[in-house]
Amino acid sequence: MISSETINEYLARLASREPTPGGGAAAALHAAQGAALVAMVGRYTTGAKYEQHAETVQRIIRAADGLVVDALRLADADQHAFQGVIDSYKLPSGTEDLKTARTAAIQDALILAAQTPAQLIKLAGAIVDLGTELFDVANANVISDVAAAADAARAAATTARVNIDINMVAIKDAAARSRLAGQTDGLEDKVILAADALVGRVRGRILG
Repeated sequence: MISSETINEYLARLASREPTPGGGAAAALHAAQGAALVAMVGRYTTGAKYEQHAETVQRIIRAADGLVVDALRLADADQHAFQGVIDSYKLPSGTEDLKTARTAAIQDALILAAQTPAQLIKLAGAIVDLGTELFDVANANVISDVAAAADAARAAATTARVNIDINMVAIKDAAARSRLAGQTDGLEDKVILAADALVGRVRGRILG
C-alpha cells in the first residue's frame, strides 16, 4: 500500500519501468498533501487569538484529516484499478469465446479505472472549499500554505481529468461513456477556477 511506504520507496516505484503506480496515484498524493496542508493551517489557527472561530476551525481540521485518509485510499485504489486494466489485456484470446471474454474484461476494467479519478476530482474540490473557508480566519503566518493546498488540489483535479479522458477514449460502450461524462464533465474546471481564485486571494493578502 502506498500509504505504508516511505517516500523514497514510493518514488523509486513511481520512477521504475512499471505501469503502477502512475499518474493516477501521483494525483491522489497531490490531493493528500493539499488536505494535509489545510489541516496544518487549521492547527496553527487555534488558541485564544482565534477562539471566536474555534468551532469552524476544528470542523475544517477534522474534515481535512478525513480527506487525507480518503486521498490515500484513492491512491491505492487507482493503482489496483489500473493493474486490473493491465491484467485484462493479458487474458488469452485464442478462440472467439476467449476473445469475447477478454474484450468484455477490458471494458469492465476501463470503466472501473475511470471511477477513481472521478472521485478524486470531487475530493480535490472539497479541499479547495475547505481552504477557501479557512482563508478568512487563518493564521497569517501560514497563509501561503493555503495557496499551496489549493495548487496541490488543482494538480490532483487536472491530472485526474486526463486519466478519465484516456480511459474514456478506450471505452466502447456509449452509455458507459455518457454516464461517466455526466459524473465528471466540467467538475475540474470548477476546481481550477476556485483554486486560482483562492491562490489570488492569498497572494493579495501577502502582498497587500
